[in-house]
Amino acid sequence: MKILPKKILAVVAAVPEPVQFRELMGAFGISRAERHYLATLVDGLVQEGELVKLKGNRYALGERLVSATGRLTIHRDGYGFLAPEEGGEDLYIPARYLAESMQGDRVEVRELPPRRDGKREGRIIRTLERGVQRVVGTFRELRQGGVVAAAERPGSELLIPESARALARDGDLVVAEVTAYPTERQGAAGRIVERLGRPDDPQVEALAIIRKHGLPDTFPPDALAEARALQRGVTPAELSGRTDLRGFTTVTIDGETARDFDDAVAVAVAPDGGIRLWVSIADVSHYVSPGSPLDREAYLRGSSVYFPERCIPMLPEELSNGICSLLPGEERLTMTAELLFDREGELGEARFYPSVIRSAARLTYTLVERIVVALEPEASALHSSLVPHLLLMKELALRLTAMRRRRGSIDFDLPEPEIIMNLQGEIEDVIRSKRLLAHRIIEEFMLAANEAVATALANGQIPSLYRIHEQPDPGKIAEFRDFVYNLGYRLAGTGEERVSPARLQRLLDEVEGRPEERMINELLLRCMKQARYSVDQLGHFGLASPCYTHFTSPIRRYPDLVVHRMLRTLLAGALSDETRQRLTTELPETAAHTSRRERIAMEAEREIVNLRKAQFMLSRLGEEYDGIITGVANFGLFVELVDIFIDGMVPVAMLKDDYYQYQEKEHLLVGRRSGVRFRIGDQLRIQVARVDLERRRIEFVPVGTPAKASEKGAAKVSFRQRFLSGKLPPGAVSPPGRPGGRPPKRGRRGR
Repeated sequence: MKILPKKILAVVAAVPEPVQFRELMGAFGISRAERHYLATLVDGLVQEGELVKLKGNRYALGERLVSATGRLTIHRDGYGFLAPEEGGEDLYIPARYLAESMQGDRVEVRELPPRRDGKREGRIIRTLERGVQRVVGTFRELRQGGVVAAAERPGSELLIPESARALARDGDLVVAEVTAYPTERQGAAGRIVERLGRPDDPQVEALAIIRKHGLPDTFPPDALAEARALQRGVTPAELSGRTDLRGFTTVTIDGETARDFDDAVAVAVAPDGGIRLWVSIADVSHYVSPGSPLDREAYLRGSSVYFPERCIPMLPEELSNGICSLLPGEERLTMTAELLFDREGELGEARFYPSVIRSAARLTYTLVERIVVALEPEASALHSSLVPHLLLMKELALRLTAMRRRRGSIDFDLPEPEIIMNLQGEIEDVIRSKRLLAHRIIEEFMLAANEAVATALANGQIPSLYRIHEQPDPGKIAEFRDFVYNLGYRLAGTGEERVSPARLQRLLDEVEGRPEERMINELLLRCMKQARYSVDQLGHFGLASPCYTHFTSPIRRYPDLVVHRMLRTLLAGALSDETRQRLTTELPETAAHTSRRERIAMEAEREIVNLRKAQFMLSRLGEEYDGIITGVANFGLFVELVDIFIDGMVPVAMLKDDYYQYQEKEHLLVGRRSGVRFRIGDQLRIQVARVDLERRRIEFVPVGTPAKASEKGAAKVSFRQRFLSGKLPPGAVSPPGRPGGRPPKRGRRGR
């Protein structure tokens, strides 16, 4: 007999409970001899997603069971979490439901009754997309073949048959390709496609991170050929239609070791006491055409990636360090935002146009700080013609900062580690990066230009990419409010009402310089939603900006290149219906893709820094340091060293002198017998006990018990707090920047 698939679906839909296969046989009068025919039809419906197969050979309509769809994260202890694509609280996935899943899988989940603790729990009913195609990890030899597992990525282990191990030796870092995904009866299998080398080689570890995150580290021949064919200078024909700014005193301000300079600034006093600002950005869109080999490769990468010892650029060196780098004394094509600000820092007028500039000087943050803050006579004398311009830039930056503070902008100022490496590629030190006023000058100018361009595009109704940062989840803010209350602070508001960025900034001002400052900053940052790219103009919560985009870094961010093209479209004054329709179709995917690539770049950069910190401490096992407790949890203490900008953990198991209990409200670990307390802000003498390179983890053991700081220790803590709060000693200088191109300017990657 012939059975139509829609009739099978009708039978399953007719009853509220899942239908057993034998019940389907009975519904259609199928004999045991015809069982295979029906099973084939049912399997086809499962493959198409119309039906879901459950335990006990039962079937249900897929649309009935799906509660959430999202990416799976598997914890190293065996259970997992699903982050729903539609937003909301994560769903807990018990280990018993993960037999056929791997890290990063996109799955559909059926929500189960809530757990006793109120947490949402779910069960995977279907895998839509595999999150892992390759695993980068350590090869461990077995009797027959071996296994590849990434220490920091549980749920991605691959069995390697003897015939598929290639030349890998026990302990090698390798890249393995998945050849079979896990089932209820067997685990995942794979074959080794690349042997990276021994894990004790720092360069091999870095290469492993590149491979794990899928970062392209070479350019295809067609993109390189296009880059090498570019004209090295500016031709007379290219000057047509451009505003000539070559006579202006335009400068670049970057880190000491930067090699590419894509933004330059100039200022002048307006007759009414206002200040006019010119932000000129390398005109990458002039050289990179949509759909060209260079454009395709830039889109694929999404952004440049910065490691301590190298840069993986979005564009080849011929552009990033050549024709699109605003070198002093060289004519360069740019796109300029000309902005006029009044005495209060409010924007009065804005103009945008293609331009040509000739940078007057390549300045560094350190040098500018010496001139405008420390007022060093020697530095000022060497650059006497620039001093008035730099002092005016300082004045404008202070006006803009004050304006943003009045508006309610949140200013996270978490210190970042700076890895100092010598010429041999060895780590010499890990220091706390300093945020100078010179950094703020450039940051404020770039924020102003980004906001002005976004507003112009929105007002002109040009399809574009915006940088959006949505309101934080009220539930998370409510939890954060309870947390800071227990530390003695009050965040205005009650329950789950929406909070303004101005309220959050007032709290950050209140904790500035306190021992718990860093912890509160970090916890608040975790409450925030991640900024992303979107075609919808939804505003930027953190900046308290109604309209924001990324315009100022087209060398290193693909969305900025798109925005430059859209700005050109706005200036042209015409947009055909066909082009508008094409952009409306293309730009949402561009926004999603570049947001994903940005997250990958951030994860890779964070991982390489954590690896370098762990490698630096590996040779210091057994050494003692002064530290400060920055966090307390039921599983241990988070400790930041005073003399080296390294943080690690003291696991509770390392506190062997007593049984310690965690008091959640007070954020304390208290010894049951001794009464010894560990709390945020306590100074602690520690010894480096263990370094796990695979997991990028540093563990300490306390030497003695916490006590009041000595005069020497108190001085160190005070100095540290001055760093955290930005109260630096006069003439303080910033550390060298990263080789291979300057790192993203503060606020550019995350904002």
